Amino acid sequence: MGRLRVIGIEAEAAMLEATGGINTHRGAIFGLGLLCAAAGARWSGAVETAALLGSVVARRWGKEILSGPVTLRSHGLEARRRYAEEGAPRVVIVGAGCGGMSCAAALRTARASVTLVDRTNYHLFQPLLYQVATAALSPGDIAAPVRPLFRDSLDTRILLGRVTAVNTTTQVVMLDDAELPYDFLVLATGATHSYFGKDHWAPYAPGLKRVEDAIEIRRRILTAFEHAEASADRAEREALLTFLIVGGGPTGVELAGAIAELARFGMEKEFRNFDPADARVILVQSAPRLLPAFPESLAAVARRALEKLGVEVETGSRVEAIDADGVTVSGRRIIARTVLWAAGVTASPAAQWLGAAADNAGRIKVAADLSVPGHPNVYAIGDTAASDAWKGQSVPGLAPAAKQGGAYVARQIRARLEGRAPPPAFAYRHLGSLATIGRKAAVADFGFVKLWGAPAWWLWGMVHIGFLLGIRNRMATMVNWFWAYLTYRGGIRLITGGEAAYGAERATDSRR
Repeated sequence: MGRLRVIGIEAEAAMLEATGGINTHRGAIFGLGLLCAAAGARWSGAVETAALLGSVVARRWGKEILSGPVTLRSHGLEARRRYAEEGAPRVVIVGAGCGGMSCAAALRTARASVTLVDRTNYHLFQPLLYQVATAALSPGDIAAPVRPLFRDSLDTRILLGRVTAVNTTTQVVMLDDAELPYDFLVLATGATHSYFGKDHWAPYAPGLKRVEDAIEIRRRILTAFEHAEASADRAEREALLTFLIVGGGPTGVELAGAIAELARFGMEKEFRNFDPADARVILVQSAPRLLPAFPESLAAVARRALEKLGVEVETGSRVEAIDADGVTVSGRRIIARTVLWAAGVTASPAAQWLGAAADNAGRIKVAADLSVPGHPNVYAIGDTAASDAWKGQSVPGLAPAAKQGGAYVARQIRARLEGRAPPPAFAYRHLGSLATIGRKAAVADFGFVKLWGAPAWWLWGMVHIGFLLGIRNRMATMVNWFWAYLTYRGGIRLITGGEAAYGAERATDSRR
């Protein structure tokens, strides 16, 4: 215990020093890592370590937390509305994704009334949705309520609503039951999955863009294993234990690897009628290789890693039909009860709202300053925009691109509000592409540097932790990943929603 106490005191000092500056969250995470290392020195000191962490948090943030409500009340409702009452310009941001949140955060101190509109009350980090779908994380680990993030931004209003149209003549955003006037409009409405004109496939092959999608996919995956345990028919069990993913981009690769790991390690010894490791995971890609946006060498590494996990990779294969029983691939029938879609995306109907020119994916073709041609006070960012700001190439639909676009548009708006010269044309800075395949298996492309294997895997984890909003989400995700790393098991294996909810309701009614 003495050794643990000494290490703990040193860790506390390091944590207090790290959290004393501006970068509080990163310092806290660093300090937590030191405390975890101290706890690892002797498991029996876990209680003492927890108490130490509590004292550090209380010492560092206690006064701030307790004084928060008093500080907020002191501002008063009148102060909150001061810019709106003075007739300051109205900025409306549609979408609370990475782009919209980045833009709203950069306008915190602008002399303007900012309204952030979204269909949900939370910000979702979509790149980790597949981990919710495969029972590694819970939705609350990768989503953060929006209102608390702007509680001290007195001129930022959060509005829950669904946009149905935009009238650029009267400068009004139309919601389901309200109208929202604007002086500047920022469209960050994202994208959804595209079935390339085969929308009737959607009920049989759900995509992955929302929390509801992830929960439904998790339900289908876990239910397949449960039904396989109860089935006495071998052919039916094989169909239940066949999982087919359509699309070999990062989402498809990550889904295939996560499902294979779940079956191979996460459910070991839990079933009696079959071995979960016998499950088939099939990844179908129409292109000649996986991960077309990555260098061919890294795509080959990803394929080998998937095949090492037991995933059957079929490239150059075209999906011709999907129904309740399976998939037809290049004229060959594959019986699979669980089919997942990761093959393509299409933008929101924002281009239709404006009557603006769009590319094949429905993205608005924007000008060099990310404004919509013909509408200089309307901007589109993230997956809503088609921009050639990556050295003449199309800007990819990645979280860093959306964040950069949001920050840039905020600078444009601030310059116009303050009567300054606008910043130069938007130039996307590519920070690299990453994809994870499984335990200690990932690929990372930074142009001049390419990584794979364990180094890329650790880097992938650190980067994604950094993109999460809020220290609670970062800590929860790190703890879940650390536990899964130690035990080879994920802990969020809940079957909820869909048929499960309907069945529970029927059972409750029958007992009344």
